[in-house]
Amino acid sequence: MIDISPLLEFDRLAREDGKKYRKKRYIFSEIAKTKGKHFIAIAGPRGSGKTTLLKQIALEKRNSFYVSLDTIKNGDIFEIVKKLHTDLNINLFLLDEVHFHPAFDEGLKKIYDFLSVKVVFTSSVSLALFESGFDLSRRVLLKKLYPFSFREYLFFKYNKNLPLLSLSDIIEKRWTRSVFEYAENFIDYLQGGVLPFSLDEALPFPILKNIVTTVIRKDIPSLGKVTIDELEIIEQMLAFIGKSQIDGINYSSLSKNLGITKYKAQQYVNFLEKAFVLHKIMPKGTNILKEPKILMALPYRLLYSNYEDAVGGLREDFFVEIMRSLDIDFYYLKSNRGAKTPDYLLSLKNTDIVIEIGGKNKGREQFKGIQTKKKIILTSSVETSGIKRPLFLLGLLK
Repeated sequence: MIDISPLLEFDRLAREDGKKYRKKRYIFSEIAKTKGKHFIAIAGPRGSGKTTLLKQIALEKRNSFYVSLDTIKNGDIFEIVKKLHTDLNINLFLLDEVHFHPAFDEGLKKIYDFLSVKVVFTSSVSLALFESGFDLSRRVLLKKLYPFSFREYLFFKYNKNLPLLSLSDIIEKRWTRSVFEYAENFIDYLQGGVLPFSLDEALPFPILKNIVTTVIRKDIPSLGKVTIDELEIIEQMLAFIGKSQIDGINYSSLSKNLGITKYKAQQYVNFLEKAFVLHKIMPKGTNILKEPKILMALPYRLLYSNYEDAVGGLREDFFVEIMRSLDIDFYYLKSNRGAKTPDYLLSLKNTDIVIEIGGKNKGREQFKGIQTKKKIILTSSVETSGIKRPLFLLGLLK
């Protein structure tokens, strides 16, 4: 016999908490308006606003119900949903942090196959859903919720709603001059404004440090078997990456500096990428070692280095996170013999674009020997002459 009274109280408290948040992430309307039988999965880093999003949906949707799976790890998801649907006529279930439930994939499949309900669920790790033996891929639409874009940050912090840009707009200088009024806010954004909870917290980094601890001690063990000693090595790995220069961070350098095998380095990086803490970028080129370049998600680097030392890395972290959030395919460039090359290559409408990310001293010499027609330098300034474009404009991309 399932006692739903605690669940009713949690749902009530969730709705009360949801009333505190009047503004909504841009993805809210996209999720709220989605039609069809398929379920919606929202995966994203801790602190990005997934729980708040579910609570806001609960307030707007009739016959909805919020459940945190973190509080009922041993309950049968199917039976709980079935009882709430039967007894209370609930048709929309908002399931938070499903990855904590040991049989979430089996439960979701049964709900989909046997109950006439809709489910929106979240996870703080990139779901193994589509590798599951229960074949949820055709039943679930996956959405990723990253921390604030620069445009969202300006909306939430200053109530400014800047126009959207495309990559073509940035390359061809199609923008209004008004966007440059907010360029100076980009530094605050990189220094922690990217985190939604920074709106309410004057000192967000102690919270971010706690998030890292939770990711390592709680989320990563849900992804695979790891020992306590291995978790400590993963903590050391993050600190090493955060304190190092971004060039040369790969499986080989991690293996050498941490005294672990390359296989283990790859395994730990994969865990941290699934937890939205690291990014792997594959290389483009010939006769090169096919190891990815490893960067951090924003703004984790600032847990290990001060802003002045980390700013170069933060700019690349920002670029990579924007590309990932928009599902744009891109690669890092590496020469055959270690000679200097631009940073990244991406394709836009079948046109290759070579991109260098850097400060005010970067110029066309960075592209020596590069045959690609489109070359762009994303700078920390607001300079737009020649091939230079302000990096912050990427934060306004569609």
